[in-house]
Amino acid sequence: MASNLDIVHDADGFPYKDPTSQGLYLFRVAGLPSTLGYIIPSILRILREFPEWSVDEQQRTVVLESGRTVEERSAVIRRTILAMCEKECFSILKGWRDETFPVFGPDHEVVLHIERCACPLFGVVTYGVHVIGYIPAPADDGEMKIWVSRRARSKQTFGGMLDSTAAGGVASGETPLSTILHECDEEASLPSDLVRRDAKAAGAITHFYVRDSRSGGEVGLLQPECQYVYELPVPPDLVCKPNDNEVEEFQLLTVSDIMVALARREFKPNSALVMLDFMIRHGVVTSENEKDYLEIIARLHRRLDFPLR
Repeated sequence: MASNLDIVHDADGFPYKDPTSQGLYLFRVAGLPSTLGYIIPSILRILREFPEWSVDEQQRTVVLESGRTVEERSAVIRRTILAMCEKECFSILKGWRDETFPVFGPDHEVVLHIERCACPLFGVVTYGVHVIGYIPAPADDGEMKIWVSRRARSKQTFGGMLDSTAAGGVASGETPLSTILHECDEEASLPSDLVRRDAKAAGAITHFYVRDSRSGGEVGLLQPECQYVYELPVPPDLVCKPNDNEVEEFQLLTVSDIMVALARREFKPNSALVMLDFMIRHGVVTSENEKDYLEIIARLHRRLDFPLR
């Protein structure tokens, strides 16, 4: 059985040390001072083939030299990734969705947009939202209960694992709120008026995931993430139901059930962090019952050395 700290490490496994000392390269855009992501060496053999990219071995940088506007940079990135697809360089690109994520610069401005499935190739920060729909504990007695989804086993990433009530990536042009509105409808059949009225923003968590065999595609790709968290109290008679092919089923679980499932590593790694954060916020996990309490809290909000949204 995994400890709570083990669960954190599963989703936040990137070492807290200089990335270049680990053989990584810094992804940058010409004219901007910030590092936007970390690139592993196996990606370089492809990027070297494109004149729009330069590699400096001494500085350990990979620079997108072409493009001075968001649209121009995004077009270069897209052409590069499409060429990778044609050459079948990376299996992660089989998950192509034709959906982009924004990459931000030092002043919170969008620098470029990148195909969602290709983000780990460039090690850029991605953003998601998680909604935890729960039935508050009765005033007289009993436990709080939470609606937990099971991901479809056919999904390329983390198929069959437990997940938040509803979750999804914040795509280009979306906001966290607009994302939860359509994800709650698509994944859990939750009425938009209920979500808009009662969903409460509960902060965010940050972590740095090193992709493993469960995530689909190449192992070892880097995925720094920020997850916006929302809580949604729901009426006892409401039933969450799958409304697309991404969710297999819903279960209404007690807090005790969820803590056991976490220890068994049944949750998708970043969803496990969201659930653990919820348990801390609601006083289930405390400094009295968790010896690694402060380290866990710090790791749920680790500093990411990239510009953020």
